Amino acid sequence: MSITQISRITHRKGLSENLPQLAGAELGWVIDDRELYIGNGTLEDGAPIIGNTKILTEYTDILNLPFTYTYKGEEAGYVVRTGPTSGADITRPLQSKFDDFASVRDFGASGDGSADDTEAINRALFELFAREINPQIRRSLFFPAGVYKVTDTINVPSYAKLYGEGADSSIIRYENTGTLASYVLRTADSKQQTGSNIGIGSATAPTNIEVSSLTIETTAETNIVLVENATNCYFDSVRFKGITGIADLTSASGPACITVLSTTALETTQITFNKCHASDATYGVYIDDNCKGITFSNSKFDTHYQGVVIGESPINGGPTGVRILHNMFDNIAHEGIKIGAVSLNVSAYNVFYDVGNNFVGAGSQVASNINIDNADNASIGDMFQRNDTDNASVPRIYLNEKESIGYDGSKRIKFGSYARDVGKVAPMSDATTGGLLFTISTVDVSDEISAFAIDYTIKRDDTIRYGKITVATAFGVNALSYSEDFTENAPTGVTLFVSQTGADVTVTYDTTSTTIDATISYSLTKLY
Repeated sequence: MSITQISRITHRKGLSENLPQLAGAELGWVIDDRELYIGNGTLEDGAPIIGNTKILTEYTDILNLPFTYTYKGEEAGYVVRTGPTSGADITRPLQSKFDDFASVRDFGASGDGSADDTEAINRALFELFAREINPQIRRSLFFPAGVYKVTDTINVPSYAKLYGEGADSSIIRYENTGTLASYVLRTADSKQQTGSNIGIGSATAPTNIEVSSLTIETTAETNIVLVENATNCYFDSVRFKGITGIADLTSASGPACITVLSTTALETTQITFNKCHASDATYGVYIDDNCKGITFSNSKFDTHYQGVVIGESPINGGPTGVRILHNMFDNIAHEGIKIGAVSLNVSAYNVFYDVGNNFVGAGSQVASNINIDNADNASIGDMFQRNDTDNASVPRIYLNEKESIGYDGSKRIKFGSYARDVGKVAPMSDATTGGLLFTISTVDVSDEISAFAIDYTIKRDDTIRYGKITVATAFGVNALSYSEDFTENAPTGVTLFVSQTGADVTVTYDTTSTTIDATISYSLTKLY
């Protein structure tokens, strides 16, 4: 490259509309746009084209320069072809590439746990999902790890998708600095309107909202999340955390981690909570309004007065089609699940640990693990830590004599007011008088039992007897009456007796001496 000595450097300045063709190496400063250009020179000098070249400055929008990014995917061991033919790859401005997703910090949220991020978060949700109806503006809103302090409700509009870097990593934390907000986060329509304003101005009611990998918590005694007049919404791997040690955990008055509201005009349907964790609030879930198809699965409910309460005071028919599946309930003062005067709801394959003991543990039972107070609901495959002694006092499942189904672990299956114990097997020793089979209390499973039946089969060597004993009692008074009806292929040498002492009914046996023991298989049937 030759060295050209220039005794005088020419500079030009002016408005962008007056920028001329600059001479080779001549500089031109555009005052209004704060842009700097240099002349290309002539073709004879070797310039590829005649014109001016823009010089980058601090005012240059670098990310918006065209054709600066092409996806390569080199980790695959080759360069990916992005265009229709080789050598015609798709290129994009860097700004377009970076706009593929949005961080809440792009809108001014700090996530430092100190600055108030309420306005920044709500602004981000409005700009991405509510300002225009064009689907192309919608971008998932990312919450990098941090604590996002909020002092008012976050209103999540239709089509919004919020995600973080994991529960207890990305945290939205409510702090009360004035008027207590009713909820930390709630669903909103496509114009970010809530409550009675949902749908005004042709706005789309809350729909297709997704929240994942976040913690939503409060340091004040308020509800955490409200799903209202919404359809097709999903909460995945979200932790809902109230105040540790809240006094209301021992009374039926206080906030809920999850609340669902609905109207007849805008019914809430198809809402899923999966792999979530609700803790430290009066209720894990509270739903009274009409809604359909709400699912709670693979989640944990921990440290509540009651875990999941639906239809306690039904509104417009209350919730139906609520599915409570594969969850864990622990440290629940009263019921883990309470289903009120509503129908078509199911609890299945949940596990109940320290539930219904008022946080005191075994021997202090005050409520059933599951309480169902209407027909056409079911508990199937649920398992319970509560032992048989505590279950006799307060049942694992209480059906309130309604026509629902409950299987209370390994002991009893219930169909409304009908209950049948699972079959048991007991030995009956040879040449025995007054051998004890079992004792049942007439005040069992929170009900007084006026009558029950024992279906049994006795086997002794090659002899078999099948029979039924029907027992009538007088609620703890020694006024028992029973009868037995049986069929046997040969005399078994076994005699059964039923007696009553106070509230206890005892079944005993005598066996003749044949040198052969007998075995009895039996099951109890009760009508409450």
